[in-house]
Amino acid sequence: MQEWRVYSKKADFTAIGERFGIDPVAARIIRNRDVEGDKDIDMYLNGTLKDLYDASLLKDMDRAVSVISESIDAGGRIRIIGDYDIDGICSIYILFKGLKRLGADADYDVPDRVNDGYGINENLIDAARAAGAELILTCDNGIAAVDQIAYAKELGMKVVVTDHHEVQYYEDSTGRHYRLPPADAVVDVKRPDCDYPFKHMCGAGVAYKLVLKLYERYGIGPEEADELIQFAAVATVGDIVDLTGENRVIVKEGLTRLRSTKNYGLDVLIALTGIKKSSIDAYHIGFVIGPCLNASGRLDTAKQALKMLLAASRAEAEEYAAELVRLNEERKRLTDSAVQNAVDIVEKSGIKDDTVFVIYIPDCHESIAGIVAGRIREKYYRPTIVLTSAKEGAKGSGRSVEEYNMFEKLSECADLFDRFGGHPMAAGLSLPVDKIDELRSRLNAGSGLKAEDLREKIWIDVPMPIGYINEKVIANLSLLAPFGKGNPKPVFADKNLTIRWISSMGKNKEYTRMSLGKDDGSRIEAVGFFDSGELKTAHAAGSRISCTYYPEINEYGGEKRIQICVTGYRIETEE
Repeated sequence: MQEWRVYSKKADFTAIGERFGIDPVAARIIRNRDVEGDKDIDMYLNGTLKDLYDASLLKDMDRAVSVISESIDAGGRIRIIGDYDIDGICSIYILFKGLKRLGADADYDVPDRVNDGYGINENLIDAARAAGAELILTCDNGIAAVDQIAYAKELGMKVVVTDHHEVQYYEDSTGRHYRLPPADAVVDVKRPDCDYPFKHMCGAGVAYKLVLKLYERYGIGPEEADELIQFAAVATVGDIVDLTGENRVIVKEGLTRLRSTKNYGLDVLIALTGIKKSSIDAYHIGFVIGPCLNASGRLDTAKQALKMLLAASRAEAEEYAAELVRLNEERKRLTDSAVQNAVDIVEKSGIKDDTVFVIYIPDCHESIAGIVAGRIREKYYRPTIVLTSAKEGAKGSGRSVEEYNMFEKLSECADLFDRFGGHPMAAGLSLPVDKIDELRSRLNAGSGLKAEDLREKIWIDVPMPIGYINEKVIANLSLLAPFGKGNPKPVFADKNLTIRWISSMGKNKEYTRMSLGKDDGSRIEAVGFFDSGELKTAHAAGSRISCTYYPEINEYGGEKRIQICVTGYRIETEE
């Protein structure tokens, strides 16, 4: 059940609007995002790549540049090892292109999701050594691979870790102790001893920063790294990190370049998925491009996506892109089936009253466990872990809610796991099957979640009557994009709306179009992606609704019309 709340943060919205040339409504939303002070507001609205922090502020960055440049100068082979998701794929691309620009003898490898699991392991290290690699460079992984990197060091190899995940730790009577891998350099913004001012970069963001410093070391201007920004942007949106601060700048700049990309792979994928290239935004990355890139690592190998991005011709790119689209369609089918299975387990197995769901689906494809966990989290608003049968026990992923730090809670159960890692909102783990019940019991006993924590909070930015909406207001809202985690799409609300007419639309009647009116004579058309049955009944009974919404311009047949997209509603009943 949703709980609607209205932001009550204060500021002189009129004065802010006048200083920055924006509507007071936009000024209020910016304040609701905790952006305060002229400097931060200007960065939010007008930030550019020149406003990014110096990468040398990252702990061990200068050391990493030194180790890598020594290898380049000596002609040593560098093996990049990344993750198999969108962030890992883009991180590998950024580092590979950057190193090749410097003349490095570099190649890459990606763990197989089923055979290798997440991150670097001994088999990948042995393969790198057999291929003649003297230096391993990780990206989007490595921070938790303490034993594996110790093994690489025992073999005489050098290792540089670049990552963005939480550092693992243990606690005893003397306090908390962090476990860093014994690499030659560890560049991770989440290191407790890292003073970098912005803590929310994805792995590709860290990789981009490393390439900037390497280019600087070899006298190459930062503008040569501009082509890489679009890949950092794709990863930033796809990995669902906060679109605030530096990430906001990276995504804005990346989207600009993506709309005119010269990369064959991205260009073909955009075309195949039917996206209008000139208007591509964060939504298209998160819900169209990203799933296709991720599908390669889920159902085949992430090397397919990398080959597409590195394709030397459009024809070559088309071959790989078509396969990614096909894999994504298969992923959707598998996901729908597994989600229904998970819902059945919740409803019939007695775990529905748990505050933390631990769901074991042995025959679920392990690559979609995280997606299924996310869907169940959304449906029931519970932290959810979905486990599947793997080669050596159970393996899965978790997705959390804002009120629950999943990484810390899993850390309290570290003795149960073969491996685990992640951050407050998501995690990956593996453990013996006979430990699943104990994991469920301990997580629920120590969840600390109260009833009010398990109600989804919908924060309303502005209770704005539909009569206030005009094209200027909508244009100002576009200045607040890109939207995503940390900078959600604004939420507006109005009440006492009469449904003037209503109809079902779409192939499967999956969305609703209606006309809404107010007693003051205001009228507006609305669309909502929900079944209209309940509202049709309410309209027939003469009831009214309150709704949350987002205003937009609907362009159809050469005409522009203002409408609202209804994101939630409540049927009002007379007392």
